[in-house]
Order: sequence, then C-alpha cells, then structure tokens
Amino acid sequence: MKNSLYVIEYEYHHVPKSFIIRAEVMNNAEAWHWDAGIGIIPRSRNEKIKRISKPLAERYGLENVKWRPSGSIPFIAKPYVPPPPE
Repeated sequence: MKNSLYVIEYEYHHVPKSFIIRAEVMNNAEAWHWDAGIGIIPRSRNEKIKRISKPLAERYGLENVKWRPSGSIPFIAKPYVPPPPE
C-alpha cells in the first residue's frame, strides 16, 4: 500500500487552479472526483463513496482537469516580483 503525491491542475469557472493530494491510486476518474472540493472526503480508507463523474463536475464549473505525479516536472523557481503599490 504505497501512497504517492499527485498534482491535479484544473480550471474552475475559467480560473486556473491546482492542488496536491496524497493517494494510493490516481486516474482520470479520481482526479475529476477530488477537484474543487466537490467530492466527499471519506472518514476512513475503507469507506465506499460514490465518485463524482466528469459530466457532474462540469456542471459545477470544472474544466480541463489534468493530473501528474508530483516531481515529474522539475520545479523552476521564478524571481519574486512585488505587487505594484496602491
């Protein structure tokens, strides 16, 4: 039973977002389920929950869901640019 970290990237009402989740298994159905907090978080790993489908998630405003293992793309830090003064 190996838990791995996955990065899920998506658009929520046309705004790009992403998050990292630890899971034993990741596939497209799992990625669509966990996006934007629509899916129910189980109380234990043995609890069976109904998965959110892609069409239902799209009705909530989710689009372009992609996932990948964490660390599969090297992190390149960008220089800090302070926000403009108000």
